[in-house]
Amino acid sequence: MSIFITCTSLIILICLILIWIASIYNRFQVFIIRINEAETNIDSVLRKRFDLLNKSSEIIKENTDADENVLNQVEKLKSKKLSNFELDRKLYDALKEFNRYKERFPKIKNNDAFVKIDVELNESEAEIVAFRKYYNDIITDYNKMVKSFPSNLVALMFKFKSKLYFDGKDMSDDDIHDFKL
Repeated sequence: MSIFITCTSLIILICLILIWIASIYNRFQVFIIRINEAETNIDSVLRKRFDLLNKSSEIIKENTDADENVLNQVEKLKSKKLSNFELDRKLYDALKEFNRYKERFPKIKNNDAFVKIDVELNESEAEIVAFRKYYNDIITDYNKMVKSFPSNLVALMFKFKSKLYFDGKDMSDDDIHDFKL
């Protein structure tokens, strides 16, 4: 009879451990889904920003005496495979160039299409800030699970690693690998 109780207790203990592992694993999966959702949102805003800057280069060429290399770095981005971190930095540089054209050629502000693009670029900045915050909040919670006991045991078993924050580093410097862990 005591062997039966021991075996039953052992089976119950194993089942509880498996349920705990499944529960922690599912929490990780929820975070991964939310992280992917946030990355998709950031990606869509960056694509929108890219398209707007691309359209603006044609408007700038048509309405100013600027040379053919207007926002040429945006054109170069089409052929590159970049992460959202890198694309955000490159588009930030292009946005600064866009604003320089706006200051150098004040008459372009009279063009309705240009003004519309300018407004949409400003709106996209607000969106990207909100999505960055959402992403970083999720990453904070995810990284806490990866690094804290006992969920770090499940992270080790399933090879879940800490993820980078998408933070507002100094975008004007040359260090493109300055996103913190």
